[in-house]
Amino acid sequence: MHGVYPDVEQTNGKETTVRVLVVEDERPLATALRHTLEAEGFSVMLASDGIDGDWAAREHDFDVIVLDVMLPGMSGYDICKNVRAAGDTTPILFLTAKDGEYDEADALDIGADDFVSKPFSPVVLVARLRALLRRSSAGPDPSLTVGSLRVEPERHRAWLGDQELHLTARELGLLSYLAHRADHVVSKTEILEHVWDQAFDGDANVVEVYIGHLRRKLASSTDVSIETVRGVGYRLGGRKR
Repeated sequence: MHGVYPDVEQTNGKETTVRVLVVEDERPLATALRHTLEAEGFSVMLASDGIDGDWAAREHDFDVIVLDVMLPGMSGYDICKNVRAAGDTTPILFLTAKDGEYDEADALDIGADDFVSKPFSPVVLVARLRALLRRSSAGPDPSLTVGSLRVEPERHRAWLGDQELHLTARELGLLSYLAHRADHVVSKTEILEHVWDQAFDGDANVVEVYIGHLRRKLASSTDVSIETVRGVGYRLGGRKR
C-alpha cells in the first residue's frame, strides 16, 4: 500500500465529476495546466514523475489522463502500457515534443487516444480533452459484423472468424468506424473527425498509415477488405474474388 507522495498534489477546484490526472515534470507547465483545467471546472491531480504518475493511475479513478512522454523514473509510454495492460480504457492524451512525429506514432500504437504537441494553446488542449470525454461517455456501441469480421467497440475487441485481432486503441477506433459505415465510402476528413477529432491539426496522411496497419491484420480474410476509392476515400466491404 503506497503512502502519500509528496510529489503528487490533488486539487479539487469546483464541484465536478470530471477528474483529470496530469503527469508532467515541468513545474511551471504543470501548474499552468492545473489552473487552466480548474478554470474549466475539472478536478485535477498532478504527478511530477513517472513513478508517482503510474501509482496514481492505478490507485485512483480518472475520466481522462494527460501524460508527458519524457518523465523521471518511468516514461509516459510505460504508464500508458501499464494502464492498457490492466484493461483500463480511460482516455489518454499525450503531450509530445514540437517535432515529435515519432513520439505521436508510438503513443497511438501503444493505446493513447490523442496527443498535443508542445507548445500548445490551452484552448486547444481543453477542446481535445472535451472531445475525448464525449467519445468515452457516448452510449455503448453494438457489435458490428462485416462478413467474417466482428467488432465489439464497447469491449475494445475484434475478431476475424475465430481469431481475435490484436489492435491498438486507434486501430480499433478506425476499424469500428469503417465497420459502422460498411459498404460506404468515407473520406479522410470524415475519419479524422470521427476517429481522431475535429480539432486534429496533424498530417492527414496518418489515416493512410493506419489503413495500412488494418489491411495487414485483415490480410488472411477471404471475405473482408478495405478498398481505396481513388480521390474519395476508403470502403470496408466484401473482398473481390
